[in-house]
Amino acid sequence: MQLPDMNLLPALHALLREGSVTGAAAEMNVSASAMSRTLGRLRRVVGDPLLVPAGRGLTLTPRALELRPQVEAALLGALAALRPPQPVDIATVEREFTLRTSEGLAVVLGPALTERIAQEAPGIRLRILPEGDEDLADLRDRIDLDISALPALPHDVRSSPLSRHRHVAVSRAGAAHADEPLTAERFAAIPHITVSRRGRAHSIVDERLAELGLTRRVLVTAPSFVTACFLVLQSDALALLPEAVAARAAGVMPLQVREIPLPLPPVDTGMAWHVRLDADPAHRWLRAAVARISAQEDQSLN
Repeated sequence: MQLPDMNLLPALHALLREGSVTGAAAEMNVSASAMSRTLGRLRRVVGDPLLVPAGRGLTLTPRALELRPQVEAALLGALAALRPPQPVDIATVEREFTLRTSEGLAVVLGPALTERIAQEAPGIRLRILPEGDEDLADLRDRIDLDISALPALPHDVRSSPLSRHRHVAVSRAGAAHADEPLTAERFAAIPHITVSRRGRAHSIVDERLAELGLTRRVLVTAPSFVTACFLVLQSDALALLPEAVAARAAGVMPLQVREIPLPLPPVDTGMAWHVRLDADPAHRWLRAAVARISAQEDQSLN
């Protein structure tokens, strides 16, 4: 099917609205002869005279009167589609966003993000999915925003850095070792509760201890930081948590937070989204909110 010349649409709109070649020409900023030629082309395309003589002027045919609201709607729709998105009133947006993140980041960022949504965007709903066997292809349809330690990204995924996390040692307040200096040797001698979704007890901590000729005893491998905190509360073991998670936990549990006597690398986190959402106003608001909250959390720890 051969498509008509869409450049004719504004001229048709002007002719139907003005009801004259001269008026339409003035509106389109062209000569009357050029508009007359355009009218001829439109008559052939539409299969109707559109404008016919009536006394000293022209009048619209029944077909032209029928087309007028359709043409106006089509032109307005085309203009709206070709304009940049207008500023969105986030307070009126009704939408659900699916986030995928770790339990630790959900604990750190989730409360403030939930509060901000309730205050500024009550029509937005969050669905938070846990990390698992991540597939960045999910960002093309299933996941709106991934907040994690990001791997290498495909070309159709955008990203922005958020924060750098370091780990600290957490134990219950009043544990047998609570008042002792946490040297590398004492650190290794205390039972450990590790955190791994896949049940892995060995980590870079063991590698750093091995460099010093030390080993540790892993008492429990827990599936989450929250589980690790509750296990620590009932034992003299210690667990390693991201500093921001430890600060949150120590605010509601009788926990002691101490520096780790090992040179462990920090973990960089960021957020990733599919390019199709890059210019979406509501999604941009969500990304900005996450970035602000993450920056505020970093400032509270420094």
